[in-house]
Amino acid sequence: MKILVSNATAPRQRTGTDRDVVTRLTAAMKNARFDCECRSQLDEALDRFAVMERRRTMRSDLSNACSQRRKIEAILLFLQDLDDLKVTEQDYSVFKDVALLFDDIADAAKRGSEAMRRLYSSNDE
Repeated sequence: MKILVSNATAPRQRTGTDRDVVTRLTAAMKNARFDCECRSQLDEALDRFAVMERRRTMRSDLSNACSQRRKIEAILLFLQDLDDLKVTEQDYSVFKDVALLFDDIADAAKRGSEAMRRLYSSNDE
Protein backbone atom coordinates (compact mmCIF):
# COMPACT_ATOMS: atom_id res chain seq x y z
CA MET A 1 0.00 0.00 0.00
CA LYS A 2 1.90 3.06 -1.22
CA ILE A 3 0.89 6.26 0.47
CA LEU A 4 1.13 9.81 -0.84
CA VAL A 5 3.62 9.31 -3.65
CA SER A 6 1.97 8.72 -6.98
CA ASN A 7 3.58 8.65 -10.39
CA ALA A 8 0.33 9.95 -11.85
CA THR A 9 0.76 13.28 -10.09
CA ALA A 10 4.51 13.55 -10.50
CA PRO A 11 5.65 16.44 -12.70
CA ARG A 12 6.96 15.43 -16.08
CA GLN A 13 10.63 14.64 -16.22
CA ARG A 14 12.70 17.14 -18.15
CA THR A 15 15.33 15.46 -20.26
CA GLY A 16 16.80 18.48 -21.93
CA THR A 17 13.83 18.94 -24.27
CA ASP A 18 13.12 22.51 -23.10
CA ARG A 19 16.69 23.48 -23.76
CA ASP A 20 16.64 21.63 -27.09
CA VAL A 21 13.59 23.57 -28.25
CA VAL A 22 15.25 26.89 -27.43
CA THR A 23 18.44 25.79 -29.18
CA ARG A 24 16.58 24.63 -32.29
CA LEU A 25 14.47 27.78 -32.40
CA THR A 26 17.56 29.96 -32.05
CA ALA A 27 19.41 28.02 -34.76
CA ALA A 28 16.45 28.23 -37.14
CA MET A 29 16.08 31.97 -36.65
CA LYS A 30 19.81 32.62 -36.98
CA ASN A 31 19.94 30.58 -40.20
CA ALA A 32 17.10 32.62 -41.68
CA ARG A 33 18.54 35.21 -43.99
CA PHE A 34 17.02 38.43 -42.84
CA ASP A 35 18.11 41.41 -44.91
CA CYS A 36 16.74 43.96 -42.52
CA GLU A 37 17.90 45.92 -39.53
CA CYS A 38 15.65 43.82 -37.29
CA ARG A 39 18.35 41.13 -37.11
CA SER A 40 19.87 42.55 -33.91
CA GLN A 41 16.43 42.88 -32.36
CA LEU A 42 15.68 39.27 -33.22
CA ASP A 43 18.95 38.11 -31.67
CA GLU A 44 18.20 40.08 -28.49
CA ALA A 45 14.68 38.65 -28.34
CA LEU A 46 16.00 35.10 -28.72
CA ASP A 47 18.54 35.70 -25.96
CA ARG A 48 15.81 37.04 -23.64
CA PHE A 49 13.59 34.08 -24.51
CA ALA A 50 16.39 31.63 -23.67
CA VAL A 51 16.94 33.33 -20.29
CA MET A 52 13.21 33.26 -19.53
CA GLU A 53 12.96 29.58 -20.43
CA ARG A 54 15.95 28.75 -18.28
CA ARG A 55 14.40 30.57 -15.31
CA ARG A 56 11.07 28.85 -15.88
CA THR A 57 12.60 25.39 -15.81
CA MET A 58 14.73 26.31 -12.78
CA ARG A 59 11.60 27.46 -10.92
CA SER A 60 9.91 24.20 -11.88
CA ASP A 61 12.84 22.14 -10.57
CA LEU A 62 12.93 24.06 -7.30
CA SER A 63 9.18 23.67 -6.88
CA ASN A 64 9.49 19.95 -7.59
CA ALA A 65 12.24 19.54 -4.97
CA CYS A 66 10.11 21.38 -2.39
CA SER A 67 7.16 19.15 -3.24
CA GLN A 68 9.30 16.04 -2.72
CA ARG A 69 10.42 17.36 0.67
CA ARG A 70 6.78 17.85 1.70
CA LYS A 71 5.97 14.28 0.61
CA ILE A 72 8.83 12.93 2.70
CA GLU A 73 7.72 15.01 5.67
CA ALA A 74 4.17 13.62 5.41
CA ILE A 75 5.39 10.04 5.11
CA LEU A 76 7.58 10.49 8.19
CA LEU A 77 4.41 11.12 10.19
CA PHE A 78 3.18 7.64 9.27
CA LEU A 79 6.54 6.14 10.20
CA GLN A 80 6.20 7.36 13.78
CA ASP A 81 4.07 4.25 14.38
CA LEU A 82 7.18 2.18 13.74
CA ASP A 83 8.33 2.86 17.30
CA ASP A 84 5.26 1.01 18.61
CA LEU A 85 5.78 -2.15 16.56
CA LYS A 86 7.03 -5.33 18.18
CA VAL A 87 8.48 -8.46 16.64
CA THR A 88 5.51 -10.29 18.08
CA GLU A 89 3.13 -8.31 15.85
CA GLN A 90 0.25 -10.57 14.81
CA ASP A 91 -0.36 -8.89 11.45
CA TYR A 92 2.86 -9.22 9.47
CA SER A 93 1.44 -7.13 6.62
CA VAL A 94 2.21 -4.05 8.71
CA PHE A 95 5.93 -4.74 8.15
CA LYS A 96 5.34 -4.69 4.40
CA ASP A 97 3.40 -1.41 4.72
CA VAL A 98 6.30 0.17 6.59
CA ALA A 99 8.74 -1.09 3.96
CA LEU A 100 6.59 0.56 1.28
CA LEU A 101 6.70 3.82 3.23
CA PHE A 102 10.49 3.66 3.17
CA ASP A 103 10.31 2.96 -0.58
CA ASP A 104 8.12 6.04 -1.02
CA ILE A 105 10.65 8.15 0.85
CA ALA A 106 13.45 6.80 -1.34
CA ASP A 107 11.45 7.59 -4.50
CA ALA A 108 10.68 11.13 -3.34
CA ALA A 109 14.30 11.68 -2.29
CA LYS A 110 15.50 10.47 -5.71
CA ARG A 111 13.14 12.84 -7.53
CA GLY A 112 14.12 15.74 -5.29
CA SER A 113 17.80 14.97 -5.79
CA GLU A 114 17.39 14.86 -9.56
CA ALA A 115 15.60 18.22 -9.55
CA MET A 116 18.35 19.80 -7.46
CA ARG A 117 21.06 18.34 -9.71
CA ARG A 118 19.32 19.85 -12.74
CA LEU A 119 19.30 23.19 -10.92
CA TYR A 120 22.98 22.85 -10.15
CA SER A 121 23.85 21.84 -13.70
CA SER A 122 21.80 24.69 -15.16
CA ASN A 123 24.43 26.99 -13.68
CA ASP A 124 26.99 25.39 -16.03
CA GLU A 125 25.06 26.32 -19.17
